[in-house]
Amino acid sequence: MKSFRFKLPPLILLLILAISLSAAGQTSVSSEASLGKGTTMSTSDWETLRPDGEGFSVLMPKGSTSESGKEPYHKMELNTRIYLSNAKGGPIFAVVSLSGIKSNPAMYSEMQRVNSYVDAFKNLFPAKVRGPGAIAKLTLVGEKTLQGNAGREYRMTIGDLSGIAQVYATRKRFYAIVYLNAKKEDSIQDQFLSSFVLPEKVTEVPPTVASQSPGAGPNAQPVVKPNPGEIPDSEVVANPKTETRQDGSDPSAPQRGKRAPISGGVLNGKAISLPMPDYPPDAKAAGASGAVVIQVTVDEQGDVLSAQPVSGHAALQKAAVNAAFRAKFSPTLLMGEPVKVTGVIIYNFGVQLN
Repeated sequence: MKSFRFKLPPLILLLILAISLSAAGQTSVSSEASLGKGTTMSTSDWETLRPDGEGFSVLMPKGSTSESGKEPYHKMELNTRIYLSNAKGGPIFAVVSLSGIKSNPAMYSEMQRVNSYVDAFKNLFPAKVRGPGAIAKLTLVGEKTLQGNAGREYRMTIGDLSGIAQVYATRKRFYAIVYLNAKKEDSIQDQFLSSFVLPEKVTEVPPTVASQSPGAGPNAQPVVKPNPGEIPDSEVVANPKTETRQDGSDPSAPQRGKRAPISGGVLNGKAISLPMPDYPPDAKAAGASGAVVIQVTVDEQGDVLSAQPVSGHAALQKAAVNAAFRAKFSPTLLMGEPVKVTGVIIYNFGVQLN
């Protein structure tokens, strides 16, 4: 029995081979273009990042880099760690970890601490993705919390890149998770941001709290008490007079965008100019003498905004208040920013005040 083999002309064979190669080439180019645009990323493109010494985990594109260092911030030095995926022409995925500004509810609120970290992050991060001189623009979207940790969400722009930065502060560290791209791709952005995990915040009761009235609200300011060794308890007035201010307004009222005053204790030794009060003749003739304690609020420039008598002979209090308004202090800085201070000035009236 004869066998037959079907033979194709050489020209047809060449044509079939060319079509096959062309189809394979198109498939390869199409796949590379898809990855280059970042329109699809399968689970095999990601890995879970959980660095030693950190408190977070996140899904990051494979091949990400990390660097650590120290960064000056005002008069402090922050410890920095940056985890970055920055493929050429593709989106930017980053987690920035900072530490160095300790949580201190007695001195400043948690959101004030977050604001200082955000300021440091805004100065540090742009150069990492667009080189020296790059500037970031942050637009607040709203407040956020993650497992009880206070935070915020911002729209972020650096040059041609735009996206989202979410920031959170734990007890020990600050984290910013950032997604930036030259084009809008919500699915990948959401996949990345939603994968960020922090441990649940544990609420701690501070061991000591500045003296406050029972039932005072969370915004109540600490009550400044003179050193018992300087002012006898018998001279402290339980209900001081209404606070006196030169323009008649209330300096303790909260102002939007301003820090609350911090407690400075006894301020005599911190004054750069402390004029002595006039000794009222009538008070002197009546034998009025002793210590007069004046509660003051000092503004960011070191000038006395308000003064009120707390204790001392009534005939001497007005003169002490007038002297307090003439006092001058060096500006007080908190995390590099000038802040208001509350405290007391103590005047001792006696024969030396003539």
